[in-house]
Amino acid sequence: MVTPNKMTSEPEYPRFPFGMAPEKGRWMLVVLCMVINLCLGTLYSWSVFVEPLTAYFSTGLGMAVTVNEVLMPFSVFIAVFAITMLLTGKYVEELQPRIITVIGGICCGLGWLLASTATSVIMLTLVFGVIGGIGVGIAYGATIAVAARWFPDRRGLAVGMTVLGVGFSAVLTANLAGYLIDAYGVMATFLVFGIGILVITIPMALPLTFPPAGWRPAGWQPLIHHGDGGHPVCDCTRAEMIRTPAFYGLWLCYFIGSIAGLMAVSIAKPVGTELVHIEAGLATTLVAFFALFNGGGRPVFGVLTDRINPRNTAMLSFVLIALAGLVMWQMPTPAGYIIAFALLWGCLGGWLAIAPTVTATYFGTVDYPRCYGVVFLAYGAGAIAGPQLAGYVDTVTGSYLGVFPAVLALGITGFLIAGLLMKPPKKSG
Repeated sequence: MVTPNKMTSEPEYPRFPFGMAPEKGRWMLVVLCMVINLCLGTLYSWSVFVEPLTAYFSTGLGMAVTVNEVLMPFSVFIAVFAITMLLTGKYVEELQPRIITVIGGICCGLGWLLASTATSVIMLTLVFGVIGGIGVGIAYGATIAVAARWFPDRRGLAVGMTVLGVGFSAVLTANLAGYLIDAYGVMATFLVFGIGILVITIPMALPLTFPPAGWRPAGWQPLIHHGDGGHPVCDCTRAEMIRTPAFYGLWLCYFIGSIAGLMAVSIAKPVGTELVHIEAGLATTLVAFFALFNGGGRPVFGVLTDRINPRNTAMLSFVLIALAGLVMWQMPTPAGYIIAFALLWGCLGGWLAIAPTVTATYFGTVDYPRCYGVVFLAYGAGAIAGPQLAGYVDTVTGSYLGVFPAVLALGITGFLIAGLLMKPPKKSG
């Protein structure tokens, strides 16, 4: 915790290892946040769990379950995650990020642990979706706030690297989940993941802190934001933010990007095995491959947001989303599948860097945790809409193919909204 120095008016800085200056030591905080988010992002391996859970409840427990029902814990997890960020944002400032992140890591780990005892999809939704989602919602916002506060000069890159951990999580956890499910069963896999999350996140959270009030990197001066017409950034409270057209443009774009991306995350493996008929083991490996794009998209789109402005970056993402929908719709082959899902996972990762960076760039950091909590509701809404739309299409038509014309339409709609509304607010007064 940063406290004023009793002997002088200068604030004390966090004690970084090896006597590093804050300008260098702050990168260690980014690495810690990245590892924490890698654990929190284990839910992005959910498509690997879909078929084993369906078999477990249908065959092992004699229950008739549908794809929609098995996708529900994933949707609820992310929706609760988003709502929790909204409700707990103010406590990041009051309790400091280390305490908030420890609490979040404990809740997330418990959600996975308790999921191993679930005897129905409803129980799984409650313990995994609600408890786990609360944990990620508490911790995730704190890690982003740490990066945004320490990096006023390179915010897009720092936030992108911080959330990269969530995106890359499935690179490690998808294949690990597949191995554990084959070897020990799906419920034992929940138990192992829960223990791992607890063991890793709690010690990693302890060094997290904010810089002293008003701290700036040596030699850096804040610049007027010149993108999209040269309107300067404003320092907005949450109430002021939601009265701007820029907020609604950002929220709608984030919602559309999340629908397309989370739909792809939730059905990646089933689409591979059922629609394009690749072998199950290869489909699991491809989930990990797609996660590379999800993780890599975060720093890439974060840097683009810094360099070519948020509106152009958003419009580029929607061009890629529309292209992915068109490719998969017209070419439902293994090659089309790989191209389309790599793009969709990459753009989802991109939006998880674009949205927090734009929130800080357009609306400032004076009320950042609460502001981004509202913006992040778009992600939670997308978590409900995307997977459930995919499950509905599959249930009604018997195929996931009909999902992809909808993805094309989403990309076109997002492109138009970004062009019209994603402009920084004019500074009042």
